[in-house]
Formats: sequence, structure tokens, C-alpha cells
Amino acid sequence: MSKVFLTGASGFVGRQILKHLLADGHEVTVAVRPGSMLRAGLSTSDINVVLTRDLFAEREDWWTRALSGHDTLIHAAWFADSKTCQHSRFNFICTVGSIVMARAAARAGVGHVIGLGTCMEYRLPSTRIQPDAPLGPTTIHSAAKLAAYFALRRHAALADQRFTWARLFYLHGEFEQPGRLAPRIHDCLSRGEHVRLAGGTQLRDFLHVADAGRMIAGIAATGQQGVVNICSGRPTTVRLFAERIADMYGRRDLLIFSNEPVPPGDPAAVVGVCNWQAPQ
Repeated sequence: MSKVFLTGASGFVGRQILKHLLADGHEVTVAVRPGSMLRAGLSTSDINVVLTRDLFAEREDWWTRALSGHDTLIHAAWFADSKTCQHSRFNFICTVGSIVMARAAARAGVGHVIGLGTCMEYRLPSTRIQPDAPLGPTTIHSAAKLAAYFALRRHAALADQRFTWARLFYLHGEFEQPGRLAPRIHDCLSRGEHVRLAGGTQLRDFLHVADAGRMIAGIAATGQQGVVNICSGRPTTVRLFAERIADMYGRRDLLIFSNEPVPPGDPAAVVGVCNWQAPQ
């Protein structure tokens, strides 16, 4: 198997990518802040660790040294505060830092660069989002991700590298940030409290984060290039998603759905077409 350099290994998605890379037999190096692996409860015994206080502030020479000898770069790190992420200027700092990283990857001889994007880069709403669907980001986060995609794709082409952009849809599961939908529902129901939600009519493409990690790790093995939708391909209403969680507690009665219309800016449908290729 290949030597993989992974950023964001202590994050929501990165933990799962790391888990599956190791299970698949890859040699893995991670770039992390001091103490972040221990705070995330991850073992460092099976991986190589490069410490950085801020990977988006590192210079190109630093990255060239760190990436030397690796076959694949999986860039999963990004600014990820659930309350401010969509409109924070730090997204563009991540874009610039990602470009520096990509330039260094070419200098270091990394053959395959895999970046993580978002379904919100697409023009929405849509119930069958193909990887080549029209683009139309509406937040700073999705615009910054799309800017990184265009820059990294072009740079990889000039450097004769393989390039993959994995667009994540609606992930849920272990270590999800507290302010997001599923953790909020779990938290309220576990305490026997009501959960107030919007109408729940929006169609979403929900995928467990463990499946997303497995799919992204698999790209390192298959070498699949281009845009890859990391999604289930199955439309589910927000209401049904909430009810499935409530059924774990036997407490659908605690869900309160509003009759108010869907707020502006909240797409009526975000459902992808999965083009991920499984390893043979």
C-alpha cells in the first residue's frame, strides 16, 4: 500500500479517514497541533506525526520537507466551527494555506492530491446532483472550498499529478459537533426534553461519517480522479431522519415540527448521485 499524508486527522471526518487508511494497510503520516491527537483520543503508535501550531500558516518549504517521500496527500483539515463556519473569513485563510500545501506537494513529488469539498458548492436545490452539475456557492465557506478546488485542480494538472475532489454531503455520526442537527436531537431526547424543529420537509442526502471515511480512504487505493460525490444517493426528509433518531429512544412524541415555511437560503433538496468507485 502507499504512504499517505493526512491533514485533519483529529477532526470529525479525518478520524474516520485515518481509521480506514490504517485498516487498509497504508503507512500514514498526520499533521496535527500539539496535543490534538491525545485530546481526540487517538493513538499515535501506528502513525507518523508531524507537529504544527497552524498548518494553514506553514510555509511552502516546511510543507515540502513534511510531504517528502509520500505518494498521496489527503487534505481533510479546514476551519470547522459549526456556529460561524459558513460565513467566517477564516475560510479564505484555509484556501490560501491549501494552495501553499498543494504547491509543496508537487515539489515533494506527491503523485496524488485528494481534497475535501462540500455539496454546497453546487447550484441548489437539486434531487440528482451529478459530479458535473452546475456550481453556485452561496456562503463564504462553500465559495472558499470552490476556490480551493479550482486552484488545486489547475495546479495538479500543471504538475502532472492525479487530483481528486471529494464533495461531502450531509454527514452524521460519532464526534459530530454539538450544534448540528443529529447531536442536538440526541441530546434533547436523552434528557427527555422536546426538540423543536422546522417543518422537516427538506430532502437531504444523509451519510454516516464512518462510511464517508471508508470511501475517502478507498480513493487512495483506487486512484479515482476528478470530482467524487461522497453521499448515499438516497433522498430522506429531515423529518424522517429526526424520527429515526427518536425511534432509538421510543420518543417520537418529543419531536415538535413547525408549520412555518422553509427559511430562505435553506435548499428544498440536496441529494447527490454517488460516483465513488469501490476498491477491487
